[in-house]
Amino acid sequence: MRTKTLKKNKINVVTLGCSKNVYDSEVLMGQLKASGKDVVHEEEGNIVVINTCGFINNAKEESVNTILEYVQKKEDGEVDKVFVTGCLSERYKPDLLKEIPNVDEYFGTTELPGLLKALGADYKHELIGERLTTTPKNYAYLKIAEGCDRPCSFCAIPIMRGKHRSTPIEELVTEAEKLAAKGVKELVLIAQDLTYYGLDLYKKRNLAELLEALVKVEGVEWIRLHYAFPTGFPLDVLDVMKREPKICNYLDIPLQHISDDLLKSMRRGTNKEKTTNLIYKFRELVPEMTIRTTLIVGYPGETEAHFQELKAWVKAMRFERLGCFTYSHEENTHAYNLEDDVPEDVKLERANQIMEIQSQISWELNQQKIGKEFKVVIDRKEGNYFVGRTEFDSPDVDNEVLIDATKTYLKTGEFAKVKIIEAEDFDLYADVVN
Repeated sequence: MRTKTLKKNKINVVTLGCSKNVYDSEVLMGQLKASGKDVVHEEEGNIVVINTCGFINNAKEESVNTILEYVQKKEDGEVDKVFVTGCLSERYKPDLLKEIPNVDEYFGTTELPGLLKALGADYKHELIGERLTTTPKNYAYLKIAEGCDRPCSFCAIPIMRGKHRSTPIEELVTEAEKLAAKGVKELVLIAQDLTYYGLDLYKKRNLAELLEALVKVEGVEWIRLHYAFPTGFPLDVLDVMKREPKICNYLDIPLQHISDDLLKSMRRGTNKEKTTNLIYKFRELVPEMTIRTTLIVGYPGETEAHFQELKAWVKAMRFERLGCFTYSHEENTHAYNLEDDVPEDVKLERANQIMEIQSQISWELNQQKIGKEFKVVIDRKEGNYFVGRTEFDSPDVDNEVLIDATKTYLKTGEFAKVKIIEAEDFDLYADVVN
């Protein structure tokens, strides 16, 4: 019988959490491959690296459960080693060492060289953009900065990710060129805060200049902006969006709430009037823009009156895309000093009410698309449908366009021109236009 030590050392990287974690896992895998390691993503391997999320309660719970699952597999002899990295181990390493000691080693978000060493690999500084992408071949995330300098009261990201650090423009262009050479057609720009980009390196907000450089990359057809911050938004970005067809008319800008009382307590640096005016400005300067936002309900001190104000505002603003989270009481954040005084069932009910309003808005906006033509990218085939997206939709979180695969053949990763024939709350049905 073969012993465990004769097993081929295959490293399985398991990714939990947000797109930033997806990116980090891809960088880790690229480094491992460059050292000649056999590495897979969420497949079977006898060495497991879990890239954890530590953002809110649900995510932390999923991360802990995943660690426990693989520790059990280690005890059962199904895997040899388990390593844990990412935000949860950055934030809770001492607790994890005590509670789950059977993990071989824990690493924080900035300890990639140490993790690679533990896996028998060298950290190669010369690798720029050498990632093993795990997304469908037509799109990839491009992380333009790490960390955050914002003081939001509810957020633990600065604890886990540190201060804002921008990546130089020339490095990002190199990375984009390498992705384009592999067939990537859509870059989804991510950071904790895109709008802060460049302040540390260039002493000014430099997102517009970065976009000007990225649109020159051959092969890239769409560039999408994720996670902007409303305070100090650099409006020159909208000029580039209007001028450059490669920049999607799309912006993800989490606004969190609209009550002045709560915005102040959340330390968002803005108020209802400024936030509303900013959205009006976006729509004035780029009328065809799709705006995606996220909101938090159940924040400490959120009264029924605050919630009704938020509901009325959501109805009035008619955001094209919107997500809603219930407040998570996170230790070591400023808001942790406040009483978590909104009951869990009330939080959930409020989130459901917001999403019901948004569902109706989305249905009404989608009805207006019937009969219109759009360029879509085909992400995958699912059952009898090819599933695509317009420039107004981000992967995994937004509307999808379904095209009958029994009537037409499309290649995943390619673009097609379609006509919308039917629309639901969050799905559009289309025929290909020849």
